Amino acid sequence: MPDIYVSWSDYHQKIEQLAIQIYQSGWEFNQIICLARGGLRVGDILSRIYQQPLAILAASSYSGPGKQERSNLIFSHHLTMTTEKLGSHILLVDDLVDSGITLQQTVPWLKENSDFSIEEIRTAVLWYKACSVIAPNYYVDYLPDNPWIHQPFEHYEYMNPAELAAKVMK
Repeated sequence: MPDIYVSWSDYHQKIEQLAIQIYQSGWEFNQIICLARGGLRVGDILSRIYQQPLAILAASSYSGPGKQERSNLIFSHHLTMTTEKLGSHILLVDDLVDSGITLQQTVPWLKENSDFSIEEIRTAVLWYKACSVIAPNYYVDYLPDNPWIHQPFEHYEYMNPAELAAKVMK
């Protein structure tokens, strides 16, 4: 399957579709945790729509040129949040589930590293690839193949501040 190129408009539309799907499921949650970096934008918008607190867990599993090489999964030491307590019903969001390792390992990490009583965790992504070892609870697009998804913010990974300044000054 060829690569998929996503515009900002398409990206935001997919987040809205995900929000509607979660709403139509009738499930109520009281906390959103996004996996940074890919889930930051998704988590932020869902947090605004649902008016639920957002927590951030930094995780990294890609390296190399263009961040397209899967490597060891690394979690931050702490969850970043502005509330005193973590919610009991958590919506864990990311932009996509590729291999599924990140989502698969995040759920137990949250339960083991939280001082709070987590009753339920459900997962939500924009893209769900068939090669994943875990199926998310909510997703917008199921991809039977394993295409690389070029997201609208990806070009910043190839740009430094001097190049950005030169581009803007033209």
